Amino acid sequence: MATTLRNFQSEIEQIHNREIAKQRAHGAEQLQKEQKHSQAKGKAKEDAFVELAKAGTEELRDSAETEEKILELLLTKVPANHDSARDMIAALITQNHGEYVLRIGAQPSKAKLFAGDLNDDALEEWTGIERTEETLDFLLQGITSTVEEVGGKTSLLFEVHGKHPRKSALLRLPPPSVSLTPEVRCAVVGNVDSGKSTTLGVLTRGVLDDGRGRARVSLFRHKHEIETGRTSSVGMEILGFAPSGAPILPETATSNDAEVVRREKLGWEEISIQAAKIVSFIDLAGHERYLKTTLYGLTSGAPSCVILTVGANAGLIGMSKEHLSIALALSVPIAVCITKIDMTPTNVQTETIKQVVKILRSPGCRKVPVFVKSSEIAVELATGFGKEKLCPIFQVSNVTGEGLGYLRTFLNLLPSSEGDKDKFVVDQPLEFSVTEIWSVPYVGTVVNGIVNGGSIKTGDAVMLGPDSNGNFQSTVVKSMQRKRAAVTTAEAGQCVSCALKRVRRNTVRKGMVMVAKSETLPKATRQFQGQVLILYHNTTLQKNYQAMLHCGAVRQTVRIIDMDHPQGVLRTGDRATVSFEFISHPEFVKEGMKLLFREGKTKGLGVITKLL
Repeated sequence: MATTLRNFQSEIEQIHNREIAKQRAHGAEQLQKEQKHSQAKGKAKEDAFVELAKAGTEELRDSAETEEKILELLLTKVPANHDSARDMIAALITQNHGEYVLRIGAQPSKAKLFAGDLNDDALEEWTGIERTEETLDFLLQGITSTVEEVGGKTSLLFEVHGKHPRKSALLRLPPPSVSLTPEVRCAVVGNVDSGKSTTLGVLTRGVLDDGRGRARVSLFRHKHEIETGRTSSVGMEILGFAPSGAPILPETATSNDAEVVRREKLGWEEISIQAAKIVSFIDLAGHERYLKTTLYGLTSGAPSCVILTVGANAGLIGMSKEHLSIALALSVPIAVCITKIDMTPTNVQTETIKQVVKILRSPGCRKVPVFVKSSEIAVELATGFGKEKLCPIFQVSNVTGEGLGYLRTFLNLLPSSEGDKDKFVVDQPLEFSVTEIWSVPYVGTVVNGIVNGGSIKTGDAVMLGPDSNGNFQSTVVKSMQRKRAAVTTAEAGQCVSCALKRVRRNTVRKGMVMVAKSETLPKATRQFQGQVLILYHNTTLQKNYQAMLHCGAVRQTVRIIDMDHPQGVLRTGDRATVSFEFISHPEFVKEGMKLLFREGKTKGLGVITKLL
């Protein structure tokens, strides 16, 4: 079963990549025929950034060689060399989306670092040049002043003294505007009572929990959530990081009993203006009753990272395994956060860790668990997260604060969501999927969602739909906000809210899309074909079987109208090409989109191969 799932997932990735390539080619042709709709806005980024990126571009063929060349230039103390180093640093930062982790001194290989074998005198498995601590201090001062010359900030991530001294620094440029601030979207999942909301409350407010859930109260949106302590909706929280790398938290105050408390929480707009990077948390429900809500949050939110929360006292139980399998099916990188280590006996905690490691290494997961026990490991994992099979494991306590520093360091360095050029492409016609709708007094209908392709700006004429008949209506984007701060433009990969002209609230629903207005009208689909794998079903699937389908922001019941399986029925582990039909109304879906369907304990996943 695990081998079948693994092979099927690789086939899905191949189909998905082929369809993306087709869409890119089609999008390029359409952009030439239309009136240059996107106007190359996504490539402009700001004149200052472009000028810096041009400087020293030829020197950046290999980042490791470039780092050593920069350090050598700074050691010479020659003004001309200093200017060259400054240009190379500026180019290095801008080509890496405004931030770069610079390592100084001999660095251990990942195998040595993760294994903790760092006392070996032999330097065969170390990279870089061994330097003295005095030289490292001098280089760090030179880098700090050089980065300040180009308007950036330098923060020391970690330093190691002793036999192999080394430092690692974060070089970061503040974004020119809120619309260009990098964003990382993290979905927080796990079983009920595993500590998801409490962990987010501690991370975003900066105040430790009292052991009775005080930190989570400010995250809840409904009265019954406060009363039961259980999330039932898709909660949204943000954590901003300043150019210096420090988290943006409310100011502290000291009460009469010397207890440090936080004042009123910061508004999203205030955080957005100060932040050089924003981490958006999607707080999802852990109870089985709200699984459909959790599924919708995972598929519609397009997270670049899933944080699986496991209570050390309970282990990986209940819905945790369900959430893990869904994240694996959607091919989203996973990090594990083991909470409540302050109240869990050592023997119970040890069993939980063994269980988590065993499941991550199983054939169905094929992950390499790495325990984050130092800032150096957190930095190494964050900079390469998603590119390898590594799965970081954090052990934290929301009461004592143990391990939270490593988790913040990891979040601070995660690559931004819009940096995924395979998933979000600017050089395509606009496609905006609607995930939330509001009716705001004196503003009108406001839709929130993710720009899947192209770019959008205020004043753009767009088409919104499909409605129950498959038609699209014309409208205009009046204004836009990103994390509650006003912006005028947004591009692929960003999550924004748009106020629309002449649109009634009751005519808009989740799953709709906004596309660029053009001569060729967008087409809604009632029937489509997909290649699917049945993960579990207790009997057989036949024609006319109905299940809830999740495909991006689309969530609707579908019916099986045909299948190519020889026996005419599908069982657990079977693969087939299946034709589906939407029950209520047509939807806007595309070939290559991943789909997930569920009904009771029945689960299946696949990819859309053809629109009928």
